[in-house]
Amino acid sequence: MKQLKYSFFIIFSAQLLFAWGKTGHRTVGEIAQYQLTPNTLKQITLILGDPSLAVASTWADEMRSNPDFKPYDPWHYANMPLDREYHEIKKSEKGDIVQAIDLCVNKLKDSKTTQEDKAFYLKYLTHFVGDIHQPMHAGRAEDKGGNDVKIRWFGQSSNLHRLWDSDMIDDYQMSYTELAQHLMATRDKTGIETKDAHAWIFESHQYTKEIYGNITENAYLSYNYIYDNFDLVKDRLFIAGIRLGNLLNSIFDE
Repeated sequence: MKQLKYSFFIIFSAQLLFAWGKTGHRTVGEIAQYQLTPNTLKQITLILGDPSLAVASTWADEMRSNPDFKPYDPWHYANMPLDREYHEIKKSEKGDIVQAIDLCVNKLKDSKTTQEDKAFYLKYLTHFVGDIHQPMHAGRAEDKGGNDVKIRWFGQSSNLHRLWDSDMIDDYQMSYTELAQHLMATRDKTGIETKDAHAWIFESHQYTKEIYGNITENAYLSYNYIYDNFDLVKDRLFIAGIRLGNLLNSIFDE
């Protein structure tokens, strides 16, 4: 497939943002897998040739090393000032994560979309539902969603974005299957509505404001930060997984 045919998002962005790291994204995919109806699972297997959403969840980040996929970098985030909400800002012509999720859903529902293209959009959608639940993907443009906010993590150089992507998760030292099982055993999925990307970015942005407000440049962070914040990380992973599964069921089983 000629990836650059998606002209909506053909403007290059040099902003390198990653969400959750592989363990986090695979945790979201694993949780979503348990929500799928038999028919949805069958349809996903036909599209991907592999039923594992955990495997599919990291593809979008892995492809960022390929120059052909650079035009899709803006799909991973939606930057906005802390005092504005997504519905209040001018939408980027480069695209953003909300526009990308809506596009992926529409393409997957369209009977005219080829199987090859469906695989493309399904892998991106699986990734982006994880991304949009990571609060720093609704961060400020001027510091690249926290990438330029330097911190010390147990004495090592890091940044605010990476802290929420992977530092805390890596410190937990669970595999994605262990973390998924732990979250499903300790959290209640009742009342977690699927909603849509517009609601999700609003929700994440409220946490974004709190995270920025509780950090200072070059702060030395360690266990106290984990104690205060890791429950939110786990909540966001769990909610993302439940919502992804529900969203996929609404696409393929209705």
